[in-house]
Amino acid sequence: MPSNLPLPRTSFVGRETQIEQVKQLRHSTRLLTLTGAGGCGKTRLALRAAADMEADYVDGVWLVELAAVRAGTPVVRAVAATLRVREAPDRDLGAVIVDHVTGRRMLLVLDNCEHVIAHAAELTDRLLDACPHLEILATSREPLGCAGETTLRVPSLTPAEAEQLFMERASAARADVRLAPESSDAVAELCQRLDGIPLAIELAAARVRAYSIEQMLARLDDRFRLLSGGPRTAMPRQQTLLAAVDWSYGLLSEDERALLRRLSVFAGGWSLEAAEAVAGEHGVQAHAVLELLAQLVDKSLIVADEQQGRVRYRLLESIRQFARERLGEGDEAGTTRDRHLHYFLELAEGSEPGLRGSSAGDVLDRIEAEHDNLRAALDWSLATDSVAAVRLSGALVWFWWGRSYHTEGRRWLARALAINPGRTAERMKALHGAGWLAHHQRDLDEARRQLEESLDIARERNDLWTIAWTLHGLGRVAYFEQDPLRARTLAAESLAVAEADGDPWLVAFALHLLGIAAYIDGQYPSARALYERSLAIRREIGWREGIGVLFTLLGIVAIRERDFDVAASRFREGLDNMRGVLNDWGISVNLACFAGLAGAEGRWRDAARLAGASSALRQSWQTPLIPLIETIVDEGLAHARQSLGDEAWAAAWAEGQAMSLEESITFALEARRAQPRTIDSLSPTEARVLRLLAQGDTTREIAEQLVVAVSTADRHITHIYSKLGVRNRAEATAYAHKHGLA
Repeated sequence: MPSNLPLPRTSFVGRETQIEQVKQLRHSTRLLTLTGAGGCGKTRLALRAAADMEADYVDGVWLVELAAVRAGTPVVRAVAATLRVREAPDRDLGAVIVDHVTGRRMLLVLDNCEHVIAHAAELTDRLLDACPHLEILATSREPLGCAGETTLRVPSLTPAEAEQLFMERASAARADVRLAPESSDAVAELCQRLDGIPLAIELAAARVRAYSIEQMLARLDDRFRLLSGGPRTAMPRQQTLLAAVDWSYGLLSEDERALLRRLSVFAGGWSLEAAEAVAGEHGVQAHAVLELLAQLVDKSLIVADEQQGRVRYRLLESIRQFARERLGEGDEAGTTRDRHLHYFLELAEGSEPGLRGSSAGDVLDRIEAEHDNLRAALDWSLATDSVAAVRLSGALVWFWWGRSYHTEGRRWLARALAINPGRTAERMKALHGAGWLAHHQRDLDEARRQLEESLDIARERNDLWTIAWTLHGLGRVAYFEQDPLRARTLAAESLAVAEADGDPWLVAFALHLLGIAAYIDGQYPSARALYERSLAIRREIGWREGIGVLFTLLGIVAIRERDFDVAASRFREGLDNMRGVLNDWGISVNLACFAGLAGAEGRWRDAARLAGASSALRQSWQTPLIPLIETIVDEGLAHARQSLGDEAWAAAWAEGQAMSLEESITFALEARRAQPRTIDSLSPTEARVLRLLAQGDTTREIAEQLVVAVSTADRHITHIYSKLGVRNRAEATAYAHKHGLA
């Protein structure tokens, strides 16, 4: 079979999915163009797929290498040379090629078309029109733009493929190198930070001659210097990562270059609206940004991802670093970063009201998508604009709280407050936010200091909203310090100011705190009534997070009142409202409540599993449970540990720790329902206790009969209630009589 495909010198790694796509697509198109960023492996994929299909083309598979063809030069000579077609006197060379190819069944592989794309497209159109049995497989950083063209974007390698490629090339670069098993995480991180780009990974693998994996990771911020020294016989642009990216940059128009440079200020992606606001003007008009973005996507320098009907754009990290360096070479870096800061400041402040209403979950998701950009904006504001730094950090507090970035939020706030000491409205707001996050992490002295300073400024400015909100924060500090009298006093004052201000969100919070104060005092009916008043307001507002928290608190009251069915129902409703709004830490709080309920009911193994699951979700947040939940959980788990014994306890805890988020939630919702509720579920000792209960014996008398401590007898009684689904002695007695145990 005639062919000029080169024999591979190194192993081909991965790409099974893309190879199958190429094979399938060639049945529906005669022109397939593989596109993608420089170094992503377009040529290797094309050659491998072409080799696999070679038997299907009786007149051969022919590779036309265009990389060495100078820009602006017709490609017909390269095609003629490949097909061994000679020029004819007084005839167009393209016509000679057409004559040669017509009637032949062959595959032409046009490799690296981007710098001669106009000439490549012109010849492709001509050949396909005149030669019905010809098929063309092209590689280019952008589509050829021919009629009937199908494009297939070559993605980065999967993590597994990238790691395999690195290991194989590293072993080839230095046969005596054997990477230790503990290096696997470092290799995975290296490949991820190189965006899974084969060229970058192969260049990094070659560096094992001189560097450890950890040393390479430490130098990736200067990757263009690190990733050099490719094969001497390779094309110059394939010998270093810098050359590969610079080649693509050199093919752009001036407007495309300007836009690419400015887009490098984004971190983690951006929307069209953000690109227009930040990168438009100064030579690139905002209305032209969409078209330029599309062109850069076509040229594989920007990645466009569609998520829920909206497109977000991003740069591969190597492209971003290159563009950032080009941005820094001119005088537009500061202006562009200022525009980036002000855009995201407006976004944060404009989104803040939505965090307290029915759309809170969607707003949190929207801010989460821009979190990396907000971090970049905060960094810039701290260096250039102290007022913007305080405004931006203050506007993000409720996001940091809702998505459990408590420690990170406190760090940003501390840095912003340190450079803005004035008694301004911006500082007042940021101080309250810092105090709010601090009290949740039990840094109560710092929380009190920050909240009191915020309150002083609010009183100076007669800002009723902030006065009410800060009084609430100070009341929560008092609650955390187990001072119900002070908590109640501050909550009552907060309620009065909130009612004067007229904000139902504040009123609901004040009632919430009054309920907590009543709970601490053991006034459970009063706590329940206050929680229900707060819940009614939050339902009117539609604030799901707040509704979820109130249901959770109502469930805790129900545990104290030994109404376990109501407690379970409340916790379910709390979980339903928190899901989709709060992140893992918020869900873990609810799971902890289910653990406390299981402990109260005597479901010891369930309690241990749920506590393990809750603990696993909280591990990375550095924020403990709130005190009243912590107490309920600790009480239940103390009984569970004692009843199960250390070995069974540890096994159940480990089972919970191993559960995924969804598995934990499903278990919390279903475990109690799955409990047997029949006489047969009672142990012999429990059956004896039930008889004694039905006879009217007191807990002390039952303990004496069993020769156990009163606390042990009480646990048996609690366990019986749970297994039989009864709430009190009267219901247990009725059950015993019904089943002939009395």
